[in-house]
Amino acid sequence: MPDPLIRVAGGADGALSYAIAMPPEALPAVTPAALLGAWDAARARASAGGWGPPRELLFRRADGGATRLAIADRDARSWAEAVDHRADLATLGGLSLCLRLLALVEVMGRAAWLAGLFSVTAEGVELHPALLRAAASMPLDAGARFDAAALRGLLSHALPARMPA
Repeated sequence: MPDPLIRVAGGADGALSYAIAMPPEALPAVTPAALLGAWDAARARASAGGWGPPRELLFRRADGGATRLAIADRDARSWAEAVDHRADLATLGGLSLCLRLLALVEVMGRAAWLAGLFSVTAEGVELHPALLRAAASMPLDAGARFDAAALRGLLSHALPARMPA
């Protein structure tokens, strides 16, 4: 069932627009199992060539400001479409799951120190449980990304061994 805090409109070109009555930082946590399941579903959809429509997200802030995000890249569209079919992006839980998945992929690509905490192969992904828990629960930033320094701090408390520099 759609969430009253999210309004979705379809364009004549098939693009979808979402108006969300809260900022990305306020989106709820998800479960690690849901995040891992979304990853697997997204990889399967991308492998099958299911791209999905472009999506534009407009998050409203309490001060009247807004954050606008576009999911226009072919791979990101595919991953968003997979999560939409799995968890409904018209709900706060589904939207949070999608953005956390995209933020996880993005931070894995930019934070070299995360390399020892995941392995991506043709057969799938293996994520360290601490990384999965952190991505499922830590807040997104204003741009719907993970703050790499905050993630590192969170993981440094969760991992018994010293993390690579």
